[in-house]
Amino acid sequence: MAVFTPVSDDDARALLCCYSLGEFVSLRGIAAGIENTNFFLTTTLGKYVLTIFEVLTAEQLPFYIELMHHLAKGGVPVPFPQTRKDGARISTVHGKPSAIVTRLAGSDEPEPTTLHCALAGETLAKAHIVGQNFEIVQPNLRGLSWWEKTAPVVLPFLTPELQRLLKNTLAEQQTLAQTAEWLNLPKGPAHCDLFRDNVLFAGTHASPKMGGLIDFYFAGCDTLLFDVAVSVNDWCIRRPEGEFVPELVNTWLRAYAKVRPFTADEHRAWPAMLRGAALRFWLSRLYDFHLPRSAQTLKPHDPTHFERVLIARTTGSIPALPKEI
Repeated sequence: MAVFTPVSDDDARALLCCYSLGEFVSLRGIAAGIENTNFFLTTTLGKYVLTIFEVLTAEQLPFYIELMHHLAKGGVPVPFPQTRKDGARISTVHGKPSAIVTRLAGSDEPEPTTLHCALAGETLAKAHIVGQNFEIVQPNLRGLSWWEKTAPVVLPFLTPELQRLLKNTLAEQQTLAQTAEWLNLPKGPAHCDLFRDNVLFAGTHASPKMGGLIDFYFAGCDTLLFDVAVSVNDWCIRRPEGEFVPELVNTWLRAYAKVRPFTADEHRAWPAMLRGAALRFWLSRLYDFHLPRSAQTLKPHDPTHFERVLIARTTGSIPALPKEI
């Protein structure tokens, strides 16, 4: 965990008094994540995850919590935020906002096959469709405006060649964002961080079953195509080079398109969107690596990974989006 907020068994018992989730059984810390403190919470009625929010404020949380609640009620496999006896879904632990959500079955798959990619693509498309009638609007807080603010901060840490790559990619995104084609792209609530470690699978490696999508705390309203680009840039690549594995990316995209077909504007925007998605995570990793928060206890991710991904999207081949299926 990046920031430790100690929570005792007695703290958990006191918190559970605000819910109708049964009696306390156990609490165990989860050693993952760099934004929040998480615990596995078990009661006599079920298994849950308790999250203490270290960065997001109580005022910022309703979008994320209510989005998960909306998707879960719509049949999308996501953590289901639990409602307190007073009707709220956000609590406070040691002065910090918190939430209890259902614990999904399964674990993440670090080496996904075409079967995993198909399940992930199909489920994200379902989430995009169900999210269309979600009423709360919040922009992607790590979108273009954040890129514009962050780029000048990290540029001094780059070689001249990499500075040119960053500047050229950002300029492309700024130009495209003003075009009618870009403005017409389908939009809605997007996960914005659907890497392979944010999807759980039950079953076996050879016969996986969807467990669910987790960690919605970078979500925001954006183009749906950006969400797809973020995902395939992680799910469907050879990590050392950042190049796509054709059978993985084609399977992922076809599974998505069977649920939500891509529009003509999305077909045209696709190559640049892949570069924008790579830029977003290159920037955040550069920032975390060179300017780490004092409370961050996990080693920051290597920014050169997304440097390679961006170079691959700039100089390598781009798989086409599938036509009408």
